[in-house]
Amino acid sequence: MREKITTWAGWMLSGAFALFIAGASVAPKLLHHPAATRTLEKLGWDPRHTLTIGIIEATCLVLYLIPPTRLLGAVLFTGLLGGAMATQIRAESPLFSHVLFSVYLGLFLWGGLWLRDPALRALFPVRLGK
Repeated sequence: MREKITTWAGWMLSGAFALFIAGASVAPKLLHHPAATRTLEKLGWDPRHTLTIGIIEATCLVLYLIPPTRLLGAVLFTGLLGGAMATQIRAESPLFSHVLFSVYLGLFLWGGLWLRDPALRALFPVRLGK
């Protein structure tokens, strides 16, 4: 029963991550929404790269959500989040709201995967107490 609850919680966390990324990041870039292009431009990126970044994000997201490729998707997404963090640092953005936002997303990404994947929990066990 506990395994079922843990897996369910993992899918909920992964789902929340996926919905947020799809709606707040991937869709605006794929649709070439002005908010996405303006934001990238403010961060020093050429707006012509908006679609490419959106496709990369969408690919990582799909890989993350398909069980056989979940680890590959998580690793690739972690790299993407690291690049986003580096961009925010270079732009001298606020620490907690912008720079560390990639860390917050990474916690959802890996937390959801850790909860829904018993093999990952065995590899990285959490031992509370002793």
